Amino acid sequence: MLRGVRVRSFPLLKTYDPPLTEAHGRRVHGIRRMGKRIVLELEDDLYLVVHLMVAGRLHWRDPRAVVPKKHGLAAFDFDDGTLLLTEAGTKRRASLHLVRGSEALAALDPGGIEVADATLGEFRTALLAERHTLKRALTDARFISGIGGAFADEILHAARLSPLQLNTNLSDEEIARLHEAARDTLEHWVEVLREQTGDAFPGKVTAFHPSMAVHGKHGQPCPVCGATVQRIVYAERETNYCPGCQTGGRILADRSLSRLLKDAFPRRLDDLE
Repeated sequence: MLRGVRVRSFPLLKTYDPPLTEAHGRRVHGIRRMGKRIVLELEDDLYLVVHLMVAGRLHWRDPRAVVPKKHGLAAFDFDDGTLLLTEAGTKRRASLHLVRGSEALAALDPGGIEVADATLGEFRTALLAERHTLKRALTDARFISGIGGAFADEILHAARLSPLQLNTNLSDEEIARLHEAARDTLEHWVEVLREQTGDAFPGKVTAFHPSMAVHGKHGQPCPVCGATVQRIVYAERETNYCPGCQTGGRILADRSLSRLLKDAFPRRLDDLE
């Protein structure tokens, strides 16, 4: 039973009707994922919806645990423990909604397909819904659900496709390859993380993992071809890729770095030697 919710950072709460106190004393009938959101299904058709964004984390602690002053956002109190919601950094992007009814819950769903359940045709339609780079298309929750930047990097590496290639320029074979890579990569990481966590509550959760191929591996050798993993940084977001596997040896231009180095910016793998 959810005994209460303590909100320390009030910008976190995005709804006011029904009031948050309506969730107090309600039994939790289920927990599920809706895209990148976590949904707690409460009795009386109430739903608590948490979006962790990039830096939000959940921690299981003893009952009535203190909400940390620096990074603490909220606490969900249960009989046998407290679920703390924290967010690293200074920007507060995580969100909490309390809604009543399935229609109100559905309004929070961006609407993207689940890759694990999608046919090749459904995946193609979602991927090509708007003209974007592949990295952008894979992470647009309106069309493809649940893929963040880290797994997009891993999927594109597995598919041997450039993150900056336009989705509208893909051949049928490349779309099929990307579909297969997306399904296999997500299935692989679900199994890895479940095995590591076991029956315990997940402790240290990070977008980086030592066995990832390219994400977070800038400057390290690609495990497939040995080329040095490169990165593009834009608007505080980083894309990692292997020029040997994904771009035919071409170094993709980083906006800030290429402007700084100008003619000295490396264009090919050979220029890095």
